[in-house]
Amino acid sequence: MLGNSKTKRWVDNVECYICTTCGVQFAESELPPVDCPICLDPRQYVGWKGQQWTTMEELISDGFRNDLRTEEPGLLGIGIDPSFSIGQRGLLVQTQAGNVLYDCVSLLDEETVVEIKRMGGIKFICFSHPHFYDSMVSWSQAFDNAPIIVPEADREHVMRHDPAIRYWDGTPLELVPGVTLIQTGGHFDGSAVLHWRDGADGKGTLLVGDTITVVPDRRFVSFMTSYPNLIPMSEREILNILNKIKPYNFDRIYGGWWERTVVSGGKNSILESARRYIEHISG
Repeated sequence: MLGNSKTKRWVDNVECYICTTCGVQFAESELPPVDCPICLDPRQYVGWKGQQWTTMEELISDGFRNDLRTEEPGLLGIGIDPSFSIGQRGLLVQTQAGNVLYDCVSLLDEETVVEIKRMGGIKFICFSHPHFYDSMVSWSQAFDNAPIIVPEADREHVMRHDPAIRYWDGTPLELVPGVTLIQTGGHFDGSAVLHWRDGADGKGTLLVGDTITVVPDRRFVSFMTSYPNLIPMSEREILNILNKIKPYNFDRIYGGWWERTVVSGGKNSILESARRYIEHISG
């Protein structure tokens, strides 16, 4: 699938350009886009060297490779080595009913396709928020056009449209038994977490990207409207997030970057972190 896609782009003299700052892949074009609407949004930024672009082929030729790591039984982390754009990694939840990819990365190499197909492929692709949409269409095409679940609330942030994209109304969505996508809002209107009931040895796991972010002191998490631009989140938005995750039991939290994991006591960690955050913004 990747090989056929690559050949078509070279024959037509078009490319799917990737923004080097946010890592989002754009629709096919002969020339790079003028700018990146994702980076022009107040929650993101244009790189200090100005708007720059690359392609998946260029990344591979420059020595970038996917980095696959087992986070726990049934959960695979997928990043890029060396680090690219904002350095995040996606998470593949593996179940007997099918695998769910939560968050994407910009690169997809042949070794990764082979390994994930060996694990059963991908049944659904979903996200924490638009900064992690990355090369979602390329990932879908490599895995039998796996449905891409995008919240209706964040439709405007899709930079490469495809028939595989399914717009979601934001009600809790059980993608496969025990794996539920929950729209919380906050960082973006459509920001979402993924609850994996059987994770953490059956105690439950919450995958959060930076809808809720795991901070360096991994006993805690935090909340921001913009992380790079340091725009805080309101008390109302934080309380809405707490209300949306309240019905779900979980002990462990996986953030959007390597080693950003609350290993145990995750639900209490979120509650305590929210309490102290609201205390500080309230003066």
